[in-house]
Amino acid sequence: MGRLLLGVTGGIAAYKAVETARLAVSAGHAVRVIQTSTSERFVGKASFEAITGAPVLISEFDADPARGAYPGEPLPDRAPISHLALVERAQAYLIAPASANTLAKLAHGHADNLLCTAALAASCPIAVAPAMNHRMYTSGATQANLGLLAGRGITIIPPGEGNLASHGERGIGRLAEPVELLSAWEAMLGPASLAGVRVLVSAGGTREPIDSVRYMGNRSSGRMGYALASDAVRRGAEVTVIAANVALDDLPGTRVIRVQTAGELAAACEREFPSCDVLLMAAAVADFRPAQPSEQKLKKDRGVPSIELEPTIDVLAAVAEVRRPGQVLVGFAAEHGDGATSSGRQKLERKRLDLVVVNDISRRDIGFDSAQNEVTIISASGERLVPQASKGHVARAVLDEVELVRGSSREGVNGAGADARSAARV
Repeated sequence: MGRLLLGVTGGIAAYKAVETARLAVSAGHAVRVIQTSTSERFVGKASFEAITGAPVLISEFDADPARGAYPGEPLPDRAPISHLALVERAQAYLIAPASANTLAKLAHGHADNLLCTAALAASCPIAVAPAMNHRMYTSGATQANLGLLAGRGITIIPPGEGNLASHGERGIGRLAEPVELLSAWEAMLGPASLAGVRVLVSAGGTREPIDSVRYMGNRSSGRMGYALASDAVRRGAEVTVIAANVALDDLPGTRVIRVQTAGELAAACEREFPSCDVLLMAAAVADFRPAQPSEQKLKKDRGVPSIELEPTIDVLAAVAEVRRPGQVLVGFAAEHGDGATSSGRQKLERKRLDLVVVNDISRRDIGFDSAQNEVTIISASGERLVPQASKGHVARAVLDEVELVRGSSREGVNGAGADARSAARV
């Protein structure tokens, strides 16, 4: 996942920019938005602020309460220059919709608003998505401006053809659809560092039946697992998600296997694990289940039932026993209070894992049912604290560590790779 900057200009197609921002946030990206004053006539900044969780800037003279930070990042100590800070931190800048007027300004280096000033200061990749009447789009001036921008390395996301805003008019000039915009935006984030790597992610929480109605379960939403899957997709991996009772929408670019119980999750892992290169075991798997669940609903008028529990299979330990050389195993440990990291390290050693991600579930502001998390990533060579941030930010940190482990395994754990991994954590 990345830090994405969205520029929105005036035009009826600005409503698609709202959906594009929503898709980007759902995919785990941190998004900031710059609007032109004219765009506010079509979409208010409150819509973008609600979706991104960050203030929207319109003028170079707007004070930025976030001080240039993206969602999930700590607040800087001092306020930077707004038109430099957002684009300096951005990994990709998408301007959608890009009006004919804005295209002309960008092509000729004008800087009379924050959106254009940020584009001039950008060192990250930029994409523009034109949207306008077909006669304006096909005019010589607009086509010449697009040619100038393309010649400077700016990505042009071509408009579609169909019904236009003007009643009864049809032609080319419709803003590309939000899914296409997000795909182009993500493509600018950089090389696919996990291209060809098969990543298996478990997400959510298992439910163990007590009777035909009730079950034993937990509060895991699957957000952490889905954030990991999203970031793995962004890095070019082939991703399979084993989703245990997850109510979230399926992520684009992933194959999803839906399960309910620990037994079903174990069976899915047994099938999928041999062909994967990385396993991210983020699901909260029940340690116990009712030994004899009732096939019918237990009636209250028959008194309080006595429920005998039995242990479930330890899925992570089971797959660790059959791992092949080169496979990376990452476990997650939801611990309560003091001794969390110590318990996590014991889990790392006992199950022979490469990484264990520990979070303290005694804190109500992170973890279950929260978009935020704070974790400690434990490996054989050290510990890395990831301070409280969005689960997308945490997922990026975990996948960064996975890449370090993979690099170390290729170079030899006792050789230069191990040294590089230790140095990277310092």
